[in-house]
Amino acid sequence: MAKENSSHHLAEAKRKRLTWILCVSGLCILSYVLGSWQNNTVPTSSSEAYSRMGCDETTTTTRARTTQTQTNPSSDDNLSSLSSSEPVELDFESHHKLELKITNQTVKYFEPCDMSLSEYTPCEDRERGRRFDRNMMKYRERHCPSKDELLYCLIPPPPNYKIPFKWPQSRDYAWYDNIPHKELSIEKAIQNWIQVEGERFRFPGGGTMFPRGADAYIDDIARLIPLTDGAIRTAIDTGCGVASFGAYLLKRDIVAMSFAPRDTHEAQVQFALERGVPAIIGIMGSRRLPYPARAFDLAHCSRCLIPWFQNDGLYLTEVDRVLRPGGYWILSGPPINWKKYWKGWERSQEDLKQEQDSIEDAARSLCWKKVTEKGDLSIWQKPINHIECNKLKRVHKSPPLCSKSDLPDFAWYKDLESCVTPLPEANSPDEFAGGALEDWPDRAFAVPPRIIRGTIPDTNAEKFREDNEVWKERIAYYKQIMPELSKGRFRNIMDMNAYLGGFAAAMMKYPSWVMNVVPVDAEKQTLGVIFERGFIGTYQDWCEGFSTYPRTYDLIHAGGLFSIYENRCDVTLLLLEMDRILRPEGTVVFRDTVEMLTKIQSITNGMRWKSRILDHEKGPFNPEKILLAVKSYWTGPSS
Repeated sequence: MAKENSSHHLAEAKRKRLTWILCVSGLCILSYVLGSWQNNTVPTSSSEAYSRMGCDETTTTTRARTTQTQTNPSSDDNLSSLSSSEPVELDFESHHKLELKITNQTVKYFEPCDMSLSEYTPCEDRERGRRFDRNMMKYRERHCPSKDELLYCLIPPPPNYKIPFKWPQSRDYAWYDNIPHKELSIEKAIQNWIQVEGERFRFPGGGTMFPRGADAYIDDIARLIPLTDGAIRTAIDTGCGVASFGAYLLKRDIVAMSFAPRDTHEAQVQFALERGVPAIIGIMGSRRLPYPARAFDLAHCSRCLIPWFQNDGLYLTEVDRVLRPGGYWILSGPPINWKKYWKGWERSQEDLKQEQDSIEDAARSLCWKKVTEKGDLSIWQKPINHIECNKLKRVHKSPPLCSKSDLPDFAWYKDLESCVTPLPEANSPDEFAGGALEDWPDRAFAVPPRIIRGTIPDTNAEKFREDNEVWKERIAYYKQIMPELSKGRFRNIMDMNAYLGGFAAAMMKYPSWVMNVVPVDAEKQTLGVIFERGFIGTYQDWCEGFSTYPRTYDLIHAGGLFSIYENRCDVTLLLLEMDRILRPEGTVVFRDTVEMLTKIQSITNGMRWKSRILDHEKGPFNPEKILLAVKSYWTGPSS
């Protein structure tokens, strides 16, 4: 009996000890969770995120008065919430051996540039362009400023600048004060490019060769080739005007890279971007277009004034390089249908016939097949491989194939050559050279042929899928810190270091488009993969200006970019270039180390940006952090 009582007491003591241990452990865990929640709560709105930044609003406001800037009433609430908030010191001491003393740094403030630079495009400056040869339009190509021409000031928005219309209304309307140029509304009045209606521009959708409107024009094309089955996704529009062709392709799930030079047609690319339509300043000149080989399903020229027949069809060989196997080239305008229009074009019939014959010969030498010529439209198709073409090349030597040492995807400041870019080998006449693509939208998440073929170092199908999952998680986190992301606030988006295009893919469900930029200094050149996914983009050296007008992007994403360029060029100039292309009240997301982000923040504090460092989406223990920044609204003074 005594033994039974003793064992009973021992069991009871063990239960009490176990209960005490569990209770103490539970209290410790609860305390840790509550402490983490209190210190690291993710802001649920942009106003909450920005109200916790702790910026020196007083200094900024004082300087704004001295430069005679004007404040947009719509942004007053955001700015007042900043000025009324208490500064909060960021503390990374628990997981970083880095002493942060941002509050003690002296902020260098940047003054506004002169108002004459309101539409400054650093590498397409017309005054600088006059120094260069006019042959092959070299004077309208990229010519970036020398070291003593660099600007260390903020490009001012015009007086009375307004936040652009939201998509889809922006397709048809823009504020006159944002682009105060009436020239095109007068010069192209008959062609219905653009009209002035009070304080707004209206874009009826017309063009030189489609006075009935781009929508009807595209319907005419759709009767000749398939446009709506997903086989055609990416397009390039050469000499785009105000990009109405690209604007109306979007409703058919086709995204066009529209380009035009900065020439006498004032601000045409600026109008396109103001409308929320993808566009870039560019020209068919003496260099390759800044895109990889086999990038586009369709190329289009509607009276684009490119001399296709000159230089032995040199420009057509460049179209052939960027056109995907089986892709289409569409030409309307001179010399097509010259028998009907030759008098209006003020050219002789003989001259126009010779031009068309030269184009036909050049197309045949590229092994293109003429699909149709109907009315004002002519359409050719590139072969899906070069098996049959190589047999013809043995007989017809002009133009020759480019050498095997030529890199078909390399296109940054690369001169054009009179040679045909060879397609990857195919094993049968029915095989698509380089690999067949899925139809859109399956194409966006199918493993791209370049990855399947192993042309991207250390990148395979598994890593591609993992990257997609990473971006799915990141966009979910971005929605928490930027609720406007899912509400159509950001139409024009740029990813400055796009890698595989995962950011663009994760953004597909939102009413936005992404300019995927692959730096020429990136370890892996992946722009071809991005195009194979059905997205658009370009190459860029971020030590130079980007080929766009000021105030053309709503959101810029810069992940790991500054770690690439910090030892190559002046980080301050790169941030000033971002300020140039970012719209007032636009947002930037930086991803980098704490050391780099604090350096960036110390510079952007002097650029009238408000910013805050946030933890990685996986929590505070990840060494990569996020800097969320917003550009303040301000304008230049009235003249």
